[in-house]
Amino acid sequence: MAETILVAGTASHVGKSTVAAGLCRLLADRGVSVAPFKAQNMSNNARATPGGEIGVSQYVQARAARVSPSTDHNPVLLKPRGDGESQLVVDGDAVGNYAAGSYYEEHWEDALGAAAAAHDRLAADHDVVVAEGAGSIAEINLHHRDLANVETARFADADILLVADIERGGVFASLVGTLELVPDDIRERIGGVVITKFRGDESLLAPGLEAFEERTGVPVLGVLPYDDPGLPEEDSVALPSVGEGAVRGDDDGVPDEHSITVAVPRLPRISNFTDLQPLAAEPGVRVAYVPPSATLAGADAVVLPGSKNTVDDLLALREAGFDDRLREFDGPVVGLCGGYQMLGEEITNASVEGTGSTARVDGFGLLPVRTRFSTEKTVEHVERHVDGVGPLSGASGTVSGYEIHMGESEPTADVARPFADSGAGADDAFGTYLHDLFTNRAARDAFVKNTFEAAGVERLWADQDERTDPYDRAGALVGDHVDPGPLPVDW
Repeated sequence: MAETILVAGTASHVGKSTVAAGLCRLLADRGVSVAPFKAQNMSNNARATPGGEIGVSQYVQARAARVSPSTDHNPVLLKPRGDGESQLVVDGDAVGNYAAGSYYEEHWEDALGAAAAAHDRLAADHDVVVAEGAGSIAEINLHHRDLANVETARFADADILLVADIERGGVFASLVGTLELVPDDIRERIGGVVITKFRGDESLLAPGLEAFEERTGVPVLGVLPYDDPGLPEEDSVALPSVGEGAVRGDDDGVPDEHSITVAVPRLPRISNFTDLQPLAAEPGVRVAYVPPSATLAGADAVVLPGSKNTVDDLLALREAGFDDRLREFDGPVVGLCGGYQMLGEEITNASVEGTGSTARVDGFGLLPVRTRFSTEKTVEHVERHVDGVGPLSGASGTVSGYEIHMGESEPTADVARPFADSGAGADDAFGTYLHDLFTNRAARDAFVKNTFEAAGVERLWADQDERTDPYDRAGALVGDHVDPGPLPVDW
């Protein structure tokens, strides 16, 4: 059986996913057969595998490990949909929508069994399993049903690497408090600590590291400098809160007068926002997450992202007057998945997707498309030939991505179909179910070029070299700054 390392955290968003991905790439490059694992994930950022959907971080970690992503890498996925409910996905299949109470009372034991079985299959086929925890491992109110942390450590017989984020302050208090609050058997499994997101002179941190080790007896195995390898984000905590309107991609050195701004409404139930990361990585492209009430006066293009609950998010945008401002907007507009459904004329059987009982909802009317929801869910990898129209005019060739959606959309009138039999495009609007659209260079380059031209902005540095592989960057970050110490691996 494989050795299992559980990368657990003192809190959410401390860098567990990056450390886990870095370990996967580092070990894979050393010739170790390694697989990622997360027993239970809660995220609306998912990816399609041949067996169903999993959280984006485990998809990314599988690629870092150079293995094909599978549902065993994330056997239990909870996708929040509003009003205290989440869609439960077990072994890649959507089981149903449940409130937290009913999930823990009726389905948690089955989820635990599925997670343990998935781990055992991975452990039988690999030398090392790199498991990722969820949130904090020290949530004392959840220790009796903490599937991703406590239960994983137990059924996987895992050594634990504890990760803490220094950027927000209080790192030593977080570490000591976590060690004090975890169950005794879990405390014994913690082999070392990694501190992430450090800025400045590490020598100034040395007295604190020594004092921590003396107090707890747990070694600090590494301090990672603040660095973003460029891996897709999983948690919406990485996005600005509604009302902040923060801009991503504004540190590329391109002057404002040679830049464009892509406005993205910060939907209450936004999902798969990683679709926008390739745009934010383009020099001269600013991706601004704006509240539904925001003006579009400073935007050069608008992208409506995916939503875990298209109907309720559409109604939230309409209540804020966003639909009126969007119809008045004269730049390129792209809708991705749920955003595509919103751009159509109407949504029928809407109660299947919304949390209310509404049967029909008017769309924004920018595309002659009607969407009908059903209980059937599409989850698949796709490759299609793109014949770019509207905001993607000029794009051609094969593009790949994945679809995860409820409902089907059909034209109500003659309209350009950019993917032969799916999607829709007009002069200034484009909609598709294809996630990861902008990871395809042909689609991304066409959209960026057309937006610069529509905005009348001269683009600098249009020809970009390929960037360093983010998986290699994550591996180097861990390999250069972490000593495996007592962990059952070496590099």
